[in-house]
Amino acid sequence: MLVKFSKVNKVYSTGDVKFQALSNINLEVKKEEFLAIIGSSGSGKSTLMNIIGLLDKPTSGSYELDGQNTAHLNENHLAEIRNKKIGFIFQSFNLLPRTSALDNVAMPLIYAGVPEKDRQERAKKALEQVGLSDKLLSHPNQLSGGQQQRVAIARALVNEPEIILADEPTGNLDSKSGDEIMHIFQKLNKEGKTIIMITHEVDIARHAKKTVRIKDGEIMK
Repeated sequence: MLVKFSKVNKVYSTGDVKFQALSNINLEVKKEEFLAIIGSSGSGKSTLMNIIGLLDKPTSGSYELDGQNTAHLNENHLAEIRNKKIGFIFQSFNLLPRTSALDNVAMPLIYAGVPEKDRQERAKKALEQVGLSDKLLSHPNQLSGGQQQRVAIARALVNEPEIILADEPTGNLDSKSGDEIMHIFQKLNKEGKTIIMITHEVDIARHAKKTVRIKDGEIMK
């Protein structure tokens, strides 16, 4: 099992006030699955994603990633796993505005210590995967929203991660661009990528192979 949550709880405390964001979450995601986690604002889906992406830790319960209990990992180890195993895609694209598509995509490879020539080649290949081989030198302000999100997907792919984590990936896009992004996800899934996507849109969730609904911090049966 690639992702396994067992009775995961997440409680945030501010002074004497406690807020339970997640309650007894049991969740399993197999390799090469395409899962949509659907829920409204405040349902706990972003907290769930942050824990899957090793950006946050459960208050109690266990999270195993590829058979490894993540509770015992230090910050350096967590950062290393994030960089190698997980590709992140966000609603707001998070691209550097004064930087070409090629250099935006190559950015994670700098942190991974990949030599410059290899960085350029791998970034080019990732942009080809998302249909942007003609936009290598374009800056974000020269691209449509859908094209910017494709650059962000290429950046998530460039380290060849096992898991793509997408947080509301179509939230800033029109429906046509959103459908194009979903077709890219379906193609990547067929090629062997595990995709976990957070969304509040039922129409977008339908593109996934499996859907889990979360409400008030609990997975609905």
